Amino acid sequence: MSKKIGIIGAGGMVHYHVAGFRSAGAEVVAIADPNMAAAEKTAEREGIAHTFNSADALLKAVPELSAVSIIVPNKFHAPLALQALKAGKHVFCEKPPALNAREGKAMADAAAKGKRTLMFNFNNRARPESYAIREYIAKGEIGCINSAQAKWVRRAGIPGFGGWFTTKALSGGGPVIDLLHMLDLALYFMDYPEPEWVLAQTFDTFITDKTFKGPWGIPDVQKGGTTDVESAAHGFVRFKTGQVVSLQMSWAEMVAREEVSVTFQGTKAGGLVRRLFERDGLDDTANDTCELYTHDHGRPSNRCIVVPADPSMGRIRSAANFVAVMEGREEPLNTPMQAVSLMKIIDALYASAQTGKPVKC
Repeated sequence: MSKKIGIIGAGGMVHYHVAGFRSAGAEVVAIADPNMAAAEKTAEREGIAHTFNSADALLKAVPELSAVSIIVPNKFHAPLALQALKAGKHVFCEKPPALNAREGKAMADAAAKGKRTLMFNFNNRARPESYAIREYIAKGEIGCINSAQAKWVRRAGIPGFGGWFTTKALSGGGPVIDLLHMLDLALYFMDYPEPEWVLAQTFDTFITDKTFKGPWGIPDVQKGGTTDVESAAHGFVRFKTGQVVSLQMSWAEMVAREEVSVTFQGTKAGGLVRRLFERDGLDDTANDTCELYTHDHGRPSNRCIVVPADPSMGRIRSAANFVAVMEGREEPLNTPMQAVSLMKIIDALYASAQTGKPVKC
């Protein structure tokens, strides 16, 4: 019998979640959103039979659900995940895992207690480039990754003004928490070492300048909206193993163009996974690169790794992995405790930026 999944939130990622779940053989049977018009429109577009105006109504009306998918503003990730886990459902949640590590740990504990799968849509782990790099790592061809540089930068990519993205109480922060994918990917390549301390600085330059708005996102709130998050951040993480990561994340910063990348230096080889955009925020203008840097016969050798194109940036494959994990067919691409470790780093990054000092994790 196929797994039945309900979706909470009619956000922009619904299409990818639905496509991924269905590709793995699951049924998407219901969607809930306080905005019933949005729920009904999305249900019609995606062929979802039932709509509800709340998670409560969905869980009560469709008790046979195996899992729920959470696509809502960041503030509601933890409460909805905890509600679903306590109702005995598996959970696939959009990033970030939560507003902070404390919430993330509560989610991880609830999943462990209920013996349920809890996964997050760290979709860049599911890109063909990432699968390729992990294969080289598994075969010992890269060695220990001593250092990595995680970057997601935009020149003009603020996702609206005054809405939930720019309201810290709802989002948890700006690009640091919104664009944490590359930090996660760097840690994934490094096998998620335990963080020791973080040094970081955030900047709010351009955060109220509407000429730096991205070509997508939510509409501006004209009256009464809040914009109290950073526009850019730079930081450095040291791990207890001695490995290090530097990071750069921005919605609005004086860079050439949007870049999404992880560069790393291993004891046997280095490498790069990168997506460069001709126009900020528009996936159809992007070019992907996957490379390894080695020494062959005493000479530098750069390898271009050719993988199939994935316009979804791993989003469909990530959702499919969740279903396969529930059914015992695959290992999870991410774990709850990795999510907690990531949120500890995010917490420390913000704390360091506020204090101007290194912060222990």
